[in-house]
Amino acid sequence: MQNAAILWHVSLLVAPAHKGLALGLVGLVKIVPIVAFSLLSGAVADAMNRRRVALFTNVIMMASATTLAILTFRGVHVLWPIYALAATSAAAASFEGPARQALVPNLVPADHFPNAISLNTIMFQTASVVGPSAAGLVIGELGVGWAYALNAVSFLAAIAALLAMRNVPARTPGQIAEVSVRAIREGLRFVFSAPLIRSSMLLDFFATFFASATVLLPIFAQDILKVGAHGYGILYAAPSIGAVVASLIMVHGVERIDRRGIVLLRSILIYGCATVLFGVSRNFWLTFGALAVSGAADTVSTVLRNIIRQLGTPDHLRGRMTSINMIFFMGGPQLGEMEAGAVASWLGAPSSVVLGGVACLGTTMWVARKTPALLNYRRRDALLRPETGERGPGDEREKEPVEDILQDR
Repeated sequence: MQNAAILWHVSLLVAPAHKGLALGLVGLVKIVPIVAFSLLSGAVADAMNRRRVALFTNVIMMASATTLAILTFRGVHVLWPIYALAATSAAAASFEGPARQALVPNLVPADHFPNAISLNTIMFQTASVVGPSAAGLVIGELGVGWAYALNAVSFLAAIAALLAMRNVPARTPGQIAEVSVRAIREGLRFVFSAPLIRSSMLLDFFATFFASATVLLPIFAQDILKVGAHGYGILYAAPSIGAVVASLIMVHGVERIDRRGIVLLRSILIYGCATVLFGVSRNFWLTFGALAVSGAADTVSTVLRNIIRQLGTPDHLRGRMTSINMIFFMGGPQLGEMEAGAVASWLGAPSSVVLGGVACLGTTMWVARKTPALLNYRRRDALLRPETGERGPGDEREKEPVEDILQDR
C-alpha cells in the first residue's frame, strides 16, 4: 500500500512536466540507503540474533509509516519529507531483509525448501495484490493519508508474528560471524566466486533495472489510459495477480522442473516481452494482461533464483549473501525507476517502457551466453556442493545416489 501511495502522492504534488523525474527520484532515495547499509546488514544478520534484528527494523518501518500519515493529514505540500521517510523505510528494510530471509532455511528442512520458497512467494504476492488494490480504493475514497495509516497498523501483525517465533534453532559458535570488514569481504568473495549465484544476481539486476515499469503507472493511469485512482490500483496489482497464480502452480510444480536453468532464462525473456507489450498498449485490459504476465514470469524466475542461492550458501554466510543480493534485487528496480523516469521525461513514458523491455531481453541473452553452468543447471544440482555454490554437469559427485549425497550433506 505504501509503495503505491507514495508514487501517487508524489505525482499529485508536482507539475505534469516534472512527473517522470519526480517519480524516478522515489527510486533514487530508496537505493541510496540500500547501497550504503546492505553489506553491513548482512554481517549483522550473520553475527546477531536474526529474529531480534527483524523485530527492531519492523518497529522503525512502522514509525516511518505513522509519520507519513501524520504529515499527510496535516497537508504536506513539499516532496522532501516524503523522500526522507521513504529513505528511512528503505534503510530499515536493508537490515530487515537479510535477517528475515536467512531465518527461513533454519526453520525448514532442505528437502522442503523449494516448496517453502513458493509458499513464501504466495504470501508476499498476495499482499502485493491486496495492498495496491486497497491503496487505489482508499486513495479514491478517503485520501492518501489513510493508505499510510493502514500500512502503519499492518506492521502490528508482522511484529506479533516475530514475537511469537520462539523456537528458532540456535546457531553454533562456528555459525556466528563477526561484524567486521573481514566478514564482509568473506561474503563478497563467496558470492563472486560462485558462477551460478553471481549470474542469478546479475539477471535479477539487469531485468529489474531495465524493465521497472510500475514507477510510470501513475502517468499511464492519469494521462494515457485515463482510468483514475481506482484503475491505477487495479493496474498496480496486476503483476501481483499474475504472480499469485504462478506461485500456486510453483508450489506443486517446482519439484517437477528438471532443467531449472533453462526455465529461469525463459521466464525472464517472457518478462521482457510482456514489458514491451505494456509499453505499446493503449487498452486498459491489454495493459492489465501484460502486467499480469510480467508478474507471473518474474515469480517463476524469483523462486528458481532463490533456490539456487539459498541451497548453494552455507548458513554462516547466508545473511551476507542475502545482503549482497539485496543490492542487486532492490538496487535494480530502484535505479531502474530513476532510469525509467529520466527516459520518460526525455522520450515519453511509452518509449521508456518499450526500450527497457528490449534491453532486458538483450542483457538476459548476454548473461546466458557468459554462464554455461546456468544453461545446464538441473534439479539434481541443488544437492551438489552447497559449500561453494557451484553447479553443473561434470561434478564428480553427480553420479552418486541421491541418498548418499543427502547423507554426506
